[in-house]
Amino acid sequence: MLKIAQLKKSFGNKLVLEDISFSADSGEITGLIGKNGAGKTTIFHSILNFVKSDGSILFGDKRISEQTYKSIGYLPEERSLMPKLTVFQQVRFLASLKGMSAKTTRIELLKWMEKLEVKGKIDDKIKSLSKGNQQKIQLICTLIHQPMLIILDEPFSGLDPVNTDLLKEVILAEKKRGATIIFSDHDMTNVEELCDKLVMISDGQVVLNGEIQALRLSFGSTRIFVQTEMTQEELQSLAHVTAVEKTKYGTYRLDIEEEKYGKEIFDEVTGGHYVKTFDQQPPTLNEIFKMKAGK
Repeated sequence: MLKIAQLKKSFGNKLVLEDISFSADSGEITGLIGKNGAGKTTIFHSILNFVKSDGSILFGDKRISEQTYKSIGYLPEERSLMPKLTVFQQVRFLASLKGMSAKTTRIELLKWMEKLEVKGKIDDKIKSLSKGNQQKIQLICTLIHQPMLIILDEPFSGLDPVNTDLLKEVILAEKKRGATIIFSDHDMTNVEELCDKLVMISDGQVVLNGEIQALRLSFGSTRIFVQTEMTQEELQSLAHVTAVEKTKYGTYRLDIEEEKYGKEIFDEVTGGHYVKTFDQQPPTLNEIFKMKAGK
């Protein structure tokens, strides 16, 4: 488990992090979200001791140290491969810092390249690979030593949908292995699909922290999707309906004042008759993000 308590960090007179506290459990994926400049990368750098911060950071009840680094895998937002090295030279160098031998690195590298469907050979220069395949090599450098704490900063940036799905499978496999995983992303679909828990940072403070579905439900199920013969104007005239929008799927989305009015609106819309769709939901993670961080 990663446990962060009362983390504070300033750069000069600018307070970047203020009393940040949250935990990330083993065998779970925690999503760290927030607008650009909210403090996400500074939290990652504080965990890794790249910057000195006030507060407590413990992994497995121990402070991060030189020994701890061997059990950490970090994928930075800014990719940092050396283009003139071969794939093997690059991975071997970083794996050696984690205590892996050249022989073991070669064996594991071949397995990972097959798993991630890397287009290239271990003796190819990094610069000869496509951007997507370079990103896969960076991911291999992050995971090849089987870290128990995995930090991924914008891991899906620049990947096409096929390779995004491939990476998601790898992340879920690492979760199953028992690793503690924390990653940041601006795509709330990825966060909602992968994460068990969510921590949202705004202006250097934690504004949301908890299990994703519980957080969504805490905002109330105030969205209704309905397919009906009623017109948009008729739906808008219903009591407790604040907004109506027609979707591209042939349904209407109704925003209602409070969750409790759902049954009343259901009775009005159906009139005791069959309708193809009536689905009452809490706001999406993307909507919640906009509520808490601003558009």
